[in-house]
Amino acid sequence: MGFLSLFGLDNGIKKALRNNAVIIDVRTANEYDRGRIPGSLNIPVDRISVSIERIKHLNKPVIVCCSSGHRSRIAANTLKQLGLKEVYKGGNWEKVLKKIESL
Repeated sequence: MGFLSLFGLDNGIKKALRNNAVIIDVRTANEYDRGRIPGSLNIPVDRISVSIERIKHLNKPVIVCCSSGHRSRIAANTLKQLGLKEVYKGGNWEKVLKKIESL
């Protein structure tokens, strides 16, 4: 068990990444263009609800990220309310990128 898992700070994100999770960055397009996780999708938080079918069809665990964690928390809660089972709050996108690089 890793240090992060011991204190509950990993929240299953590394396991989801190992299971080919899709990363959805919920920042604005302008923010996303200034820096992002390679291969991530950009679906701004205000477009999550209308993109639910597209996201469900990916048939993968979903990790949502943003700049601070606030919008990713909103997006994760929305996705769960709309029926997605495996959704993880990644918080800051740069921290998620570091987790990917440490795999």
